[in-house]
Amino acid sequence: MAMQLDTCFGSFFLCIFCFAWFLNFPAEAAVRKYQFDIRVKNVSRLCHAKPIVTVNGRFPGPTVYAREGDRVLINVKNYAQYNISIHWHGLKQFRNGWADGPAYITQCPIKTGHSYTYDFNVTGQRGTLWWHAHILWLRATVYGAIVIMPKEGTMFPFPQPHGETKIILGEWWNSDVETLVNRANKLGLPPSTSDAHTINGKPGPLFPCSSKHTFSMEVEAGKTYLLRIINAALNDELFFSIAGHNMTVVEIDAVYTKPFTTRVILIAPGQTTNVLIKADQPPSRYFMAARPFMDAPVPVDNKTVTGILHYRGIPNTVLPSMPKLPAPNNTNVASSYNKRLKSLNTPQFPANVPLKVDRRLFYTIGLGANPCPSCQNGTQLTASLNNITFVMPKVGLLQAHYFNIEGVFKTDFPDRPPVPFNYTGVPLTANLGTSLGTRLSKVAFNSTIELVLQDTNLLTVESHPFHLHGFNFFVVGSGVGNFDPSKDPAKFNLVDPPERNTVGVPTGGWTAIRFRADNPGVWFMHCHLELHTMWGLKMAFVVENGKSPEESILPPPKDLPPC
Repeated sequence: MAMQLDTCFGSFFLCIFCFAWFLNFPAEAAVRKYQFDIRVKNVSRLCHAKPIVTVNGRFPGPTVYAREGDRVLINVKNYAQYNISIHWHGLKQFRNGWADGPAYITQCPIKTGHSYTYDFNVTGQRGTLWWHAHILWLRATVYGAIVIMPKEGTMFPFPQPHGETKIILGEWWNSDVETLVNRANKLGLPPSTSDAHTINGKPGPLFPCSSKHTFSMEVEAGKTYLLRIINAALNDELFFSIAGHNMTVVEIDAVYTKPFTTRVILIAPGQTTNVLIKADQPPSRYFMAARPFMDAPVPVDNKTVTGILHYRGIPNTVLPSMPKLPAPNNTNVASSYNKRLKSLNTPQFPANVPLKVDRRLFYTIGLGANPCPSCQNGTQLTASLNNITFVMPKVGLLQAHYFNIEGVFKTDFPDRPPVPFNYTGVPLTANLGTSLGTRLSKVAFNSTIELVLQDTNLLTVESHPFHLHGFNFFVVGSGVGNFDPSKDPAKFNLVDPPERNTVGVPTGGWTAIRFRADNPGVWFMHCHLELHTMWGLKMAFVVENGKSPEESILPPPKDLPPC
């Protein structure tokens, strides 16, 4: 089945066939098996050829198809020179952190020549998610889509599309990414920004040597299509638009939304967005395009990636028209778009927002600099939560927790920063040192958590997309400046807030989320900008077991990779 479905990636109309075939796939076929071979392959983009790490020799990798309620087994065999682990981004992995994938958090990586089977159930989720490498910067090329169809007999809560396709936004470096990163770390500086953005691995005709590396989607006039859009970029939030066409947002992070129509979407690394588009314009060729949103003085790859929306019967010689993308620093477009996101909140798809909060957390996000005698400026750029730069362990944290291995981590991560200050005032350029540690926050099973993530002006303010493993959460509030605990909670949306697994904390602002800690295990939370994760902008929650075996962590699988 995997091989049949994965041929969808090449041809859009074959994808329509695959989509219809999958919808009619018998309900009793509840186990889906995939083979992921991690192999190095030479790939050429932008007139440059280089070896990249791939799954099954494909870039992007194969799509994982499942139906809500299925069991999925994915055997990952590592033939590359790097250790590898794969994260199934957004899948809740109830009691089953062993299948979550972040290296040294829930497992040790799969070594060269070894394999591991990720075995998980898809429970209570349907929509678009994605998978990616969760070690080093390998997700630059090791990523792909996850498509979860609703249960048999359950329709989408929006008009059934004629067809669908995936739009996976990524980044491309002409140089070897791991070499760039290692060199930058020795200097204590960030690596160079990417050389291009990509749509389904292709940068589009605005780049050299790229006319053949252009994604094209053929449509029939009058028909409606579902686009499953994924931001797999490492470091860039992106605006995305299609010339002449409206998009109707119907889902984010595999959760249905109240539909709304927009000319542009904003999507942060780690996020997914499903939109409907109707081929209702004069038949022609239209560019779809994406480029970064960055409203802080931080360098990004500001080049524009394009693909083509191609009406059937129109010759390839017709020059596509270009959409009008917002300016890269257009904060108003970004914030107004995010404010329009609301959960569908129907009896069938309710928004179960925790109204009573058991524990309130307040985490500051900061950049910093620690002494580094061998680095270029004598300092190493770093990042922290509550002034703690997370140190990765040598043993998987979930193993250490499950087997009570002492000395691997402490559970004293503070609920608040050590010293309150004017978080978003003038830039702070002194006292930029952070404390280092593998410090986790212990959380009682089934307790309700409110977490306020507060950006700071340590070095510079910046937008940060945060991803929480093992859970969805409700984005109950967001604002600019310092969070005011006496005034801001009165403005929280506790009725139909967006439900996500990854949320942007606005530049110089704050975001408040709520979730119920009903999934026992060790769950990573980190900035999904790869640069900041590498610098230590991460932590983990230890969610304790409940009172019964059904509320406790499952035993580890026999083939769990050794440390």
